[in-house]
Amino acid sequence: MSRLQVWQDQSKDPSVYTPATGFLNDRQFGIILLALLSISQLCSVVAIISNSLNITVFVRLGFSEPSNISLVALAASDLACVVLSIWTNSCYLLRSMDVRLPFDATNVSFLTGSAPWAFISRTVAWITAFISFERCLCILVPLKVKKLITSKSTFTAMIIIVIFTCFPFLYVVLRNRFAWIFYPYLNATILDVVPIDNENFIQIGYIVVVCCGVIQPLLAFFIVLMCTIFLVITLKKLSSWRKSVTSAKSQWQHKPGENPASNSPPAQDRMSQKEKRLVRMVVAIAAIFIVSYTPTCIMLVFSVIFDEFTYFGVYKRMYIVCGLATFFTQTVSGGVNILIYYNMASKFRSALRSILCLDLQEKEK
Repeated sequence: MSRLQVWQDQSKDPSVYTPATGFLNDRQFGIILLALLSISQLCSVVAIISNSLNITVFVRLGFSEPSNISLVALAASDLACVVLSIWTNSCYLLRSMDVRLPFDATNVSFLTGSAPWAFISRTVAWITAFISFERCLCILVPLKVKKLITSKSTFTAMIIIVIFTCFPFLYVVLRNRFAWIFYPYLNATILDVVPIDNENFIQIGYIVVVCCGVIQPLLAFFIVLMCTIFLVITLKKLSSWRKSVTSAKSQWQHKPGENPASNSPPAQDRMSQKEKRLVRMVVAIAAIFIVSYTPTCIMLVFSVIFDEFTYFGVYKRMYIVCGLATFFTQTVSGGVNILIYYNMASKFRSALRSILCLDLQEKEK
């Protein structure tokens, strides 16, 4: 028997290998898994429809406004994540129902589903960070931002983000390979994923895990969090200034000698109504992202602190449950963005209603 078959047999044959259970027994793990997978699949269908509509609307609106480019990239990344999560969840569902497949559902879905999903989810995080940072620049340097943030520079930034976040996936592809393996306990040959034993790959793997698996997503999360806090504070200041001006106007009506115009806002608070709506929309997108991405960050921190909290560790089942939970939260996050755009962007609302022929239906009524 070859070395490859020994490794595979030890990881598959229930007489040799006892899966780690951690805190969950078979029944608990099965119930949680089935519930998470079922809900995620339903939400994924909705997310595919909503993100497809987002892309269609923003493409119709055109790319004269740089923000449309980043929002299309965000919707496309969300859509890719949803498609990958559907594939991964389907494999786990079939595995949980003991459906006989010509491939190993867990390992194949890892290489073709959950692994690329993890890298593309980093893309979502960094695009959200870019959108948030762009709004901060519009407030801090409003006169220079139009020269800095153009359609061309935004498109270039999106390409750089995709390369920066997804290029390390090449390591995962090179580190593993597909192979047809015969398993005696199944009495069948099935397609599986086999890791390549190479010292260089192992050393590079540590760098990829730390940089791309921990530092990269946590840094993006921190940028979004800081930018969102800054934008919320700015909006509150602007609201306070508006109230003070309104109060000053009412006093000036009784005291003609005073001029409320002297109480002018700071430079960063002088925004048009269009800019204010855009800032509020970005804050809403960022806030939903923060809520949905927090479980991912917690999971990453735990995987660093506890060595056994991995796919191959003692707490494998807890790791799988947490991983599928992050699929669910980020799928919901990508799916509800259409509601934010519809309620806060009049051009988006008009274009969407036109695509869905809602205005024509109202006229016919």
